[in-house]
Amino acid sequence: MNTKAVIGCLFGDEGKGKVVSYLCSQSPNSLVIRYCGGQQAGHHVVLRSGLDHVFSNFGSGTLQGCDTYWSQYCSVDPIGILNEYDVLANKGIVPTLFVDERCPVTTPYDKQYNIMLNNANHHGSCGVGVGQTIQREQDNYSLLFGDLYFPAILKIKLELIRKYYSFKTYFDEFINSCIDLSKMKNIIPVPNIPNSTHYSNFIFEGSQGLLLDQHYGFFPHVTRGDTGIVNIQKMGFEPQEIFLVIRAYQTKHGNGPMTNENLSCNIQPNSYEKNFDNGLQGKFRTAILDLDLVKYAIYKSGLQDKSNVSLTITCLDLLDEYCLTVRGEKLIFKSKCQFIDKIRAELSIDKIFLSHNPFPEMVEFLS
Repeated sequence: MNTKAVIGCLFGDEGKGKVVSYLCSQSPNSLVIRYCGGQQAGHHVVLRSGLDHVFSNFGSGTLQGCDTYWSQYCSVDPIGILNEYDVLANKGIVPTLFVDERCPVTTPYDKQYNIMLNNANHHGSCGVGVGQTIQREQDNYSLLFGDLYFPAILKIKLELIRKYYSFKTYFDEFINSCIDLSKMKNIIPVPNIPNSTHYSNFIFEGSQGLLLDQHYGFFPHVTRGDTGIVNIQKMGFEPQEIFLVIRAYQTKHGNGPMTNENLSCNIQPNSYEKNFDNGLQGKFRTAILDLDLVKYAIYKSGLQDKSNVSLTITCLDLLDEYCLTVRGEKLIFKSKCQFIDKIRAELSIDKIFLSHNPFPEMVEFLS
């Protein structure tokens, strides 16, 4: 059994989805494991055939025919699963999703309260209720995926959650959606990870980037989860290969600190970008790559000095000039090779892959 982990290095939107899709294309008999976050992910995968999809509730190997396991460390959105399942089915894809019975379930009440909080504090939440779901679980008002298969229990717990938030609205349609979900043959509740003998690879797919980790990101602009390898280790695995992913420049969707926005940069618009501005999450921002942030993220996540770590750089073809900052100094390079060599030297990572926009091919770069 080979185990691989795909982890974003900065604030998300690095290209994790297409790296996962590539790895699945090389090993079709793989199980994609979502090990952190939840339905707030938006991983855009584009195939050369023209087929594309933005994955939030299924793994990014789905277009390659790979199954998904949603681990207990992820929140789960029943309505989101149903909606995305229908979208995939309309594209001719019939996905299989294993969901750990211990996954906390996001309700419309969590989403509603999440939106209210974000409107008040502007932390940059995408408003799908992940953080609020985790907080409610910690307050012992629990609703887990396994509960959805007991309609009476579901109704009792949902009513207690309504009172927890002091909302007057009733969401009977949510109960109906959960009942519909519980009848689907391709959405399978499981007590733990599926039998490993059925798969040749486990590919762990990160959700948000390392600098959104709840322990070392820039609070309060973080996600309620561990975005490094902590949850993978809790599941009893040590990844044999770790693919850290960055764009050739910084990205951030929504509010919160990001460096280098005051520096001029020539980044071409990405016609395949799905991270549109919205009123809730905020503006999609770009800036010159800051290697100090990358080094900090790697250090805080404990991934420095690991021989099995490689770096994947995406969207390099969108730079009009090869530039980055180190210790606050902007450096401009004459060639792509010099740009990559500097990254390799600063991060002490020898193995570097390039992933060209928008397709998920990865080419190892040799100096």
